[in-house]
Amino acid sequence: MTKKINISVLNLVPVREGSNATGAFEDMITLAKHVDGSSYQRYWISEHHNMVSIASSATRQLIQHILQNTEHLRVGSGGVMLPNHSPYIVAEEFGTLHAIFGDRLDLGLGRAPGTDMLTANAIRRNNHDGVFSFKDEIEELQRYLSNSGTSLVAYPGNNTHIPIYVLGSSTDSAHIAASLGLPYAFAAHFAPAQMKEAFSIYENNFKPSKQLSEPYKMVSNNVILADTKAQADYLATTHYMNVLSLFRSSRMLLQPPVDSMDGIWSPREEHAINTQFPLQFFGTKEDAVQQLKDFQQEFDVDEIIAAAYIYDMDALLKSYDLFEEAVKEYNTEIE
Repeated sequence: MTKKINISVLNLVPVREGSNATGAFEDMITLAKHVDGSSYQRYWISEHHNMVSIASSATRQLIQHILQNTEHLRVGSGGVMLPNHSPYIVAEEFGTLHAIFGDRLDLGLGRAPGTDMLTANAIRRNNHDGVFSFKDEIEELQRYLSNSGTSLVAYPGNNTHIPIYVLGSSTDSAHIAASLGLPYAFAAHFAPAQMKEAFSIYENNFKPSKQLSEPYKMVSNNVILADTKAQADYLATTHYMNVLSLFRSSRMLLQPPVDSMDGIWSPREEHAINTQFPLQFFGTKEDAVQQLKDFQQEFDVDEIIAAAYIYDMDALLKSYDLFEEAVKEYNTEIE
C-alpha cells in the first residue's frame, strides 16, 4: 500500500534571459510567498558555483532572505555542499539563523562541491585531495548542533538540534543516511538512474536515531504542469534549452519557450536530456495524478520536492498550484 505524499519546493534560483541576479532573487521571493501557507512544507535553495545562469551561490544569505519574507514555510538548503564549508562555521551560521527565526530551518547536506574542480579549488577548503569524509563531517556538525558537551562550542548553534538531511544522486550517500538514521533526499531532477537502488539500500540498512525513528525517503523531481498538454509542451522547451546549455557549456540564461525544439537539439542530445534530466511530472493535473500513482507504485516516497525551469513566472506559479492539486487528489484517492 502506497503512502500519502508530502510536497516541498526546490529552487535553483535561475537567472532569466533579460534579467540578472537581483531579478532572480525577486523571482525566488515571489515563489516563496506564493507557496507560504500552502501544503508545500519546505522551500529549499541549492548551492551552485561558477554558473551565471544560477544565482544560488551564497545559500545561507538566500535562506535568510526567504525567512524574512515568509511566515509558515520551513526554509533550508538543498543543500549545503559540505566539502566547501567548515562544519563549525555551518553550525554557527545556521545557529544564528535559528536564533533569529526560530525552528523553521532545514539543513540539507551534499557531498559534492556543486561545481567544477577549478572552482572547487578556488573555494579554498583544501579538502579536494581525497581526505574529505562526508560521514565524518556530518557527525562533526551534529556534535556542534547538539548539547554533546564538547570543549569546542559553536554558538549560536549549540543545542539547536537543527534537523539534518542527507542529499545524494548515487548509492554512496544512501549508505551514510541509513547508518546515521537521517532523512535521505535523492536528486532525481538531474540524476535519476540509481534512485531505486539507493532507496533500497537506505531502507534495508536504516538505523534509528534521535532525529528519526524510521526511514524517510525524499526525492527532487522536475515538474511542469499546465491547463493543457500543448501548453506544458511549450513551457517545457525552456527546461530542454536550459539542460542543453549545460551539456554544451554555453552558459545561457534561462530562455523563453519556443514553439519547437526542432533544429535546436540533435536526436542524441534529445535522448540524453530526457534520460538524465527527465520531466517526471508533466502535462496536465490529470496526467500528474496518474504519474503520481505510477511513481509511488515503484518508489513509495514520503516526500516529493518539486523543481521547475519555467520562464514565465505566472506559468511557474500555476504549475506549482496544479501539482499541489494533483497531490491532494492523489492523497484523497488512497485514503
